[in-house]
Amino acid sequence: MVALNIFFLVAGQTASTLLGRFYYNQGGNSKWMSTFVQTAGFPVLFVALYLFRSKSPSTQTTTSNPETSVTKITLIYIVLGLIIAADDLMYSYGLLYLPVSTYSLICASQLAFNAVFSYVLNAQKFTALILNSVILLTFSAALLGVDEDSQGTNGLSRGKYILGFTLTLGASATYSLILSLMQVTFEKVIKKETFSVVLNMQIYTALVATIASLVGLFASGEWKTLEGEMHAFSSGRLSYVMTLLWTAVSWQIASVGVVGLIFVVSSLFSNVISTLALPIIPVFAVIFFHDKMNGVKIIAMLMAIWGFVSYGYQLYISDKKARKTSVSVEENS
Repeated sequence: MVALNIFFLVAGQTASTLLGRFYYNQGGNSKWMSTFVQTAGFPVLFVALYLFRSKSPSTQTTTSNPETSVTKITLIYIVLGLIIAADDLMYSYGLLYLPVSTYSLICASQLAFNAVFSYVLNAQKFTALILNSVILLTFSAALLGVDEDSQGTNGLSRGKYILGFTLTLGASATYSLILSLMQVTFEKVIKKETFSVVLNMQIYTALVATIASLVGLFASGEWKTLEGEMHAFSSGRLSYVMTLLWTAVSWQIASVGVVGLIFVVSSLFSNVISTLALPIIPVFAVIFFHDKMNGVKIIAMLMAIWGFVSYGYQLYISDKKARKTSVSVEENS
């Protein structure tokens, strides 16, 4: 179950990122459309919810504790959904203004932000390994920020590169904040973390984010350019539609993996695995989009992988200690 969810998350995230870059490379230019497809495929999650409930009728749960008011839960879904929409928009700008290899390596910094937010909001302890991971990922992102070879690529100005870098970094921080806020919601408000509860959280926040993206699409006037964009798409109109469709599906495949890992392991582990694909994506970027892979990027990628391994090993140690403690308690009782 864990291995399957890891596959869904890594494959979905890799495919959606590469398809997002393909959309821009072929002539797509709507940031709001790119934002929209990141959550618009949320109805796919209803299939997972139905399959889970049909296989486990005895474990059906409502979205909240009887003590939790519907109004409070609804408000939380709305707030988180709006934050997700803003986060997706920042990612869309980042993917437009950065080479996909640079973009994905900067996104790996979300693990460092996750450590900070988990410490502040989820009472996670800072250990030497976690601190090592934070430092490595911070330096990895900093290297890319001063990498002159990446600046000005794809015919973009240095100003747009800096904007893309800043927004991608902000999006990574926001994503980590979202996961920590969800964890707080499960522990303090809903007070349960079953598969259906986690899935409902994903579905309803995605619904709010999708509506917000649609409002942004029409309010910005970008909807007027979509027909022309489709006709001008380099690989054809059918390819335009299929690119957007499969981008949306890929994001939801990744979401299924996220939900599964949150349920089976934890939201922290889910975030760690979500960064696993990020150092892998640059390899595909070199193959499919001919991104330049200079020495700075290679060093940044190795530092990101080192940071990931350091963080993952700390989780392994913590989990091992928790299991020993649990066994000792059971034996004593």
